[in-house]
Amino acid sequence: MKTNTIKNKHYFNKNRVSENIMRLLFFIAALTSVGAVLLICIFLFGNGIPAMAEIGIFKFLTGVQWSPTNVPPSFGILPMILGSIYTTAGAIVVGVPVGILTAVYMARFCDKRIYKCLKPAVELLAGIPSIVYGFFGMTVMVPLVRSFFGVNGSTMLTASVLLGIMILPTIINISESAIRAVPESYYEGALALGASKERSVFFVILPAAKSGVFASVILGTGRAIGETMAVIMVAGNQPRMPQGLLRGVRTMTANIVQEMGYAAGLHREALIATGVVLFVFILIINLSFSLLKRRDK
Repeated sequence: MKTNTIKNKHYFNKNRVSENIMRLLFFIAALTSVGAVLLICIFLFGNGIPAMAEIGIFKFLTGVQWSPTNVPPSFGILPMILGSIYTTAGAIVVGVPVGILTAVYMARFCDKRIYKCLKPAVELLAGIPSIVYGFFGMTVMVPLVRSFFGVNGSTMLTASVLLGIMILPTIINISESAIRAVPESYYEGALALGASKERSVFFVILPAAKSGVFASVILGTGRAIGETMAVIMVAGNQPRMPQGLLRGVRTMTANIVQEMGYAAGLHREALIATGVVLFVFILIINLSFSLLKRRDK
């Protein structure tokens, strides 16, 4: 009996040590994630805020001319801010309806044989690199826009449609998971009350999954506003105020990538300050997501 008690004590002690080690590892991993975010914030704000102060925050955010090589130089990023907002809004208009309807189809209407082909295709879309999307936009979408509208194909419209395609996997996968998570009793109850299958899905199941659907839209928006390579290849990259869907624009991410390689001094710091503005945009999007989740609860 004593031997069994000693063995049990040894076993529990061993388990406790293992649990403490794993707890420590998880804590270190969490600290690493938080530390990485803090380092990024320190670098961005430490280099960007002084540049904003030197240029003038109001002048930096609302200036309409970006000419770092002029004497004196101009560092107004309003055209890039509006370019980012407009192309992201266009991507939402293109991607959100298609993504949500595709998710509804896959979750409630799709035949199993079709689903086996459709699901891997959507996942494949998520794994395609941005540069490949950019090549697709350059070789297919830009010539199409040029031939249909008789303008230079590198436009805000091209960038918006391409970004709309790029955010589809995020919206489809998260929305489908949210729709499948709704209890089946909701659907059966709607049918029992005389609703058709379509009305049951769109007026009962979809509203019940709104938290996950909103999450997919917000995450897709974050993906669109932070995209760089594909936008550089199809948007026209003209640092001027947006003048319509069929004109070129430059986004904040494109501005940073195109000029950081040769920038120095205040020019370089102004590009980092642009990164601060972009960081704040992403932060606002994430906070919106958190507020939506809390409100839903």
